[in-house]
Amino acid sequence: MNIADIRKDYALRRLDESDVDADPFKQFHAWLREAIEAQVPEPTAMTLATAGASGRPAARIMLLKALDDRGFVFYTNYASRKGAELEARPAAALTFFWKELERQVRIEGAIEKVSAAESDEYFASRPLGSRIGAWASTQSATIESRQWLEARVKAAEAQHGESPPRPPHWGGYRVIPDWLEFWQGRQSRLHDRIAYTRGAGGGWQVTRLSP
Repeated sequence: MNIADIRKDYALRRLDESDVDADPFKQFHAWLREAIEAQVPEPTAMTLATAGASGRPAARIMLLKALDDRGFVFYTNYASRKGAELEARPAAALTFFWKELERQVRIEGAIEKVSAAESDEYFASRPLGSRIGAWASTQSATIESRQWLEARVKAAEAQHGESPPRPPHWGGYRVIPDWLEFWQGRQSRLHDRIAYTRGAGGGWQVTRLSP
């Protein structure tokens, strides 16, 4: 198999400047709603890219858990690799890809921790197993075995029972965008790319990028 021969020509839709909302958050909501209605698998899945003090980039798949006019929120262990990188360099990039709609959205911006109240509220909504897991996991650290992890889970269950509180090392981050790109696949790789750039006054400039 020659992987260089694997390709798909995109032809479902087009994207013009006149098609998009002046507010990128409203535009994202519209595209996310379409992805959900189209039953795209894991429509809130996104790639989160970070870079630590060394500048070495790292990326992983996360789930978007909240969105408002301040930014895009996800939750994790603050002591994880990504947490350490975000502490060293409080900026991140996100990419959503909805292949069934031949679309992607790229987001870049500064990052901040969400409030303790927001983290508490979301943590309380998680399934019990996930809440116990947040106590048991030393995320990103080397561990000796699966059995060691399962023993940690049992210990956390015994300690916290049915109502584990949010661990102090676990909570949310908000990506506060200053740049977003909405990408619609087109034929012959001549894709439509519409970008939003935040101005000094907080408004958004909409431009078309070359594919």
